[in-house]
Amino acid sequence: MHFSETFPDFLFRKNRVPLKPPSKFYPSGRNGIPGGIKIQFMIISASRRTDIPSFYSSWFFNRIKEGYVLVSNPFNPKMLSRVELDPAVVDCIVFWTKNPAPMMDKLDLLKHYKYYFQFTVNPYGREIEHNLPGLSQRIDLFKRLSERIGKEKVIWRYDPVFINAKYNIAFHREAFAQIAEKLQNYTEKCMLGFIDSYPHIRKVMRKNEIKPLLQEEMEEMVVSFKTTAERYPTLKINTCTVKVDLRHWGIPSGQCIDKELVERITGYSIIAGKDKNQRGVCNCIESIDIGAYDSCLNGCLYCYAIKGNSPTVKTLVGKHNPHSPLMIGEINEGQTIKERKVKSLRNDQLSLF
Repeated sequence: MHFSETFPDFLFRKNRVPLKPPSKFYPSGRNGIPGGIKIQFMIISASRRTDIPSFYSSWFFNRIKEGYVLVSNPFNPKMLSRVELDPAVVDCIVFWTKNPAPMMDKLDLLKHYKYYFQFTVNPYGREIEHNLPGLSQRIDLFKRLSERIGKEKVIWRYDPVFINAKYNIAFHREAFAQIAEKLQNYTEKCMLGFIDSYPHIRKVMRKNEIKPLLQEEMEEMVVSFKTTAERYPTLKINTCTVKVDLRHWGIPSGQCIDKELVERITGYSIIAGKDKNQRGVCNCIESIDIGAYDSCLNGCLYCYAIKGNSPTVKTLVGKHNPHSPLMIGEINEGQTIKERKVKSLRNDQLSLF
């Protein structure tokens, strides 16, 4: 196994406290950063690929304690990236979850970090989202999380939207209104996402008669959603990608990893480009994802991150060790570990205040 030896000593300290961030100064401009800008920070995505708060929170907090994580390249598992997690060099963590309960009593361990949650609350039953708590329990969790960290830091995802005989337009109209009424004082934004017909989920979509919405169906549903949201002045609706253009209804395409929200939470301006590792229709700014595919046990039929079958997922999850630097498995012979070179985002020349 090969290991890059370019890490400074502070990356390996055991009992770490927030350190003064290392910085570089580029007087003439490099790496796409304008000249004269100090660069220091990065955004961690935890994770689009799996539900870390629900199933891997112990592992995550062990990684926080150790100050780094190893991430396997999803296209080449022999290549591992070492990603620094010291609060001195992480400016924000974005959590993605449908059930943050296992993380709720550990949030004090994040007191040196800035973070927010993308929290999916859908109205589907267990035949679609097999292993989730009931809707009322998830709404209660959402409220508790919001009260704990602030409503601006808990984004409600109503995603993905699809229709079939059971979950038709009338169902979504009523379900969205009921959830919005309950969450109106606990979030500032709802991100709408519409189902994509990924090749690996088409069979299960046919079996459950799930189909994407036609444009006219989408328009009818969205008018209802917007009417609901207008009852609650602090609740704004965005679409998750530019693939669905609803601007003519006053619904912009937003960012799940959101530059403006990160700046609001951190209190400083950042220089961040579009994430080139995401689909072209995604507006998100750049981040580093520390999760692994085929590792989520929520059991959602529509999931893009589960490409194997149930035994495959259980086999991979069985390799999880909460004390390993990797989320799934251990470091093996023949794997190469390299330092992840990040483009830092903080712009010290600009102030938001």
